[in-house]
Amino acid sequence: MSDEPIKSKKFSRRAFLKVSGGGAVGAAVLPSLVKTTPVRADGAEVFKGAATIQLKVNGKARSVEVEPRTTLLSALRHQLEVTGCKEVCDRGECGACTVLMNGKTVLACMTLALDAAGKEITTVEGLAVDGKLDPVQQAFIDKDALMCGFCTPGFVMSVRALLNKNPHPTEAEVRQAVAGNTCRCGTYGRVFEAALAATKATNGKRG
Repeated sequence: MSDEPIKSKKFSRRAFLKVSGGGAVGAAVLPSLVKTTPVRADGAEVFKGAATIQLKVNGKARSVEVEPRTTLLSALRHQLEVTGCKEVCDRGECGACTVLMNGKTVLACMTLALDAAGKEITTVEGLAVDGKLDPVQQAFIDKDALMCGFCTPGFVMSVRALLNKNPHPTEAEVRQAVAGNTCRCGTYGRVFEAALAATKATNGKRG
């Protein structure tokens, strides 16, 4: 076979082999040139690998060793043994892992532990004071607003966050506040009742 057609296109076999060889070398060298992007956690630079951070959970400072990819949910449940926030969907859809971070609701499964460093984290365990249940917790019991219980902590935290901002919400406002929480047992009616009942007993801001 003649090389003439290839030469007419200004691209020889030798040129092709040079390009192919260069591409292979580039592919082999490229990973060694990629640098790990630093992650900032509580004012400190943390590179790929484990780092020890401080999480303030329910009023207590706790040291925990995490990787950049570790979620707040994982750190709470598997390392600090704070298991009130539930791991259900693990993709930010059900709301069972809802906690308060600096007073605002966040999904712990979608929040990196590094991003929670130095912030006030409140879980359902932290709502009771001196052994007395929070009005929202008590109302959920009184109104029997739970069945399997997996979603309950998330609902409680969402309602508590609402009452912190608005002590006397309407049912429509309650529905809006828990719109991100899913109850697979369908106990929504009782949840709404509990939230409205808690408005009569709540005093100021909690959590």
